Amino acid sequence: MEEVVGLLNDIIWSNALIFLCLASGLYFSIRTRFVQVRKIKEMVRLLFDGESTDSGVSSFQALAMSLAGRVGTGNIAGVATAIAFGGPGALFWMWIVAFLGASTAYVEAALAQIYKEKHLGEFRGGPAYYIERGLGVKWFAIVFAIVSVISAGLFLPGVQANSVVVGIENSFEIATWKTGLLVVVIFAIIVFGGVKRIAKFTEYVVPFMAVGYIILALIILIVDFHQLPSLFALVFKSAFNMEAGFGAVFGLAIQYGVKRGVYSNEAGQGTAPHIAAAAAISHPAKQGLVQAFSVYIDTLFVCTATGFMLLITGMYNVQNPNFGTAGAPEFLYEGLPNVAVGPVYTQSAMDTVFPGFGGYFVAIALFFFAFTTILAYYYIADSNVSYLTRKFESPIYSHILKVVMMGVIMYGSISQASLAWGLGDIGVGLMAWFNIIAILLLQKPALDTLKDYEKQLKEGKDPVFDPDDIGVSNAHIWHTINKKK
Repeated sequence: MEEVVGLLNDIIWSNALIFLCLASGLYFSIRTRFVQVRKIKEMVRLLFDGESTDSGVSSFQALAMSLAGRVGTGNIAGVATAIAFGGPGALFWMWIVAFLGASTAYVEAALAQIYKEKHLGEFRGGPAYYIERGLGVKWFAIVFAIVSVISAGLFLPGVQANSVVVGIENSFEIATWKTGLLVVVIFAIIVFGGVKRIAKFTEYVVPFMAVGYIILALIILIVDFHQLPSLFALVFKSAFNMEAGFGAVFGLAIQYGVKRGVYSNEAGQGTAPHIAAAAAISHPAKQGLVQAFSVYIDTLFVCTATGFMLLITGMYNVQNPNFGTAGAPEFLYEGLPNVAVGPVYTQSAMDTVFPGFGGYFVAIALFFFAFTTILAYYYIADSNVSYLTRKFESPIYSHILKVVMMGVIMYGSISQASLAWGLGDIGVGLMAWFNIIAILLLQKPALDTLKDYEKQLKEGKDPVFDPDDIGVSNAHIWHTINKKK
């Protein structure tokens, strides 16, 4: 099974997808005139814009829900994996993906808002919706929706659940099946309460867990402050093949940096737009800017915190891709002998400064990081189930999804980590391929929406979106929203 999964990953995550992620990010950066730099102040202001309604959530709740999806095992175990296979330079390429990906995140989130719909009293949207309404290619939309349900409902939750139970087992010696069962029970309590309960839970948990994690990472950096210059030098030299010790993994640094960067911040992947569409706001650009900023929070803050912790404490390994040939060593760097790559790297780094506490903290952080991501995956899968069953005004399909995901979470808790990661990568890769192609074909409405937003700001207005003003068709929900206002 693992060989088949590995073969599929090699095909899906070929250099073509890596190039597509970087090139599309660069392209959208140029087309939006680097909105990710120009509008940082506006992004921060918009974080608390708007309030939740009967049909949608507030901007901050949408941010928290999207961060629940972005901030997960990729920020702890994923960063460790990137460094283990790509060396310290992989961290630099994760930064590049975040910077360029912020513009991609703007485009996909704006499109999700433009073409959102209302189903069973709630705003719903995402790639399937804007592919059908914007591109007018229904079969493509249906294929994306099916892939998304399989990926977010079947593949991805297992990755998160596996990392949770392994981290808890390493720190608290609790059997994986027991932790898995606990995750299933809490998951059921929240998701059977609907999107409002998910939004409320993530609104409080996500900021708390992210800030707490970053603060502890900063303490570790302060303790070893004198090593920061050499740390930055190591990252940049490794990223550009100027560090002799890691020359063998130069190509892998780019590959794993981009791969784990996309997996973590999800820009262009097509997952976050589902959540962006749920926000009750007056203009699509508002949520586009908020989602662009969420990419920064995920990678530049949380992933960087993990990477710096590992590098400054030396608690990581870098595998030698040439191992097994002519006496080549197994590791280019070995700071953790006999330790498999994963969250244990981060736990070991924490324990160097907080002996007896760091490992426990990482295990708890990983629990919340991964659990909130599972909630986000449920909402993504549910949005696509909603798309596929729009003609049926019945919640039964959503309830079936809940039960299926409970089984998936339990299975992921007791399956092998390598298989779980492999299945997760297949899901991420397929969604990224479909979504990036779609937003490249459907970029004009998103770019015109940004121009309209900036025009209204210059006029001193609180921007309100009217699709007719910029020639966008099939965005019928906005006529209803504006009429109510």
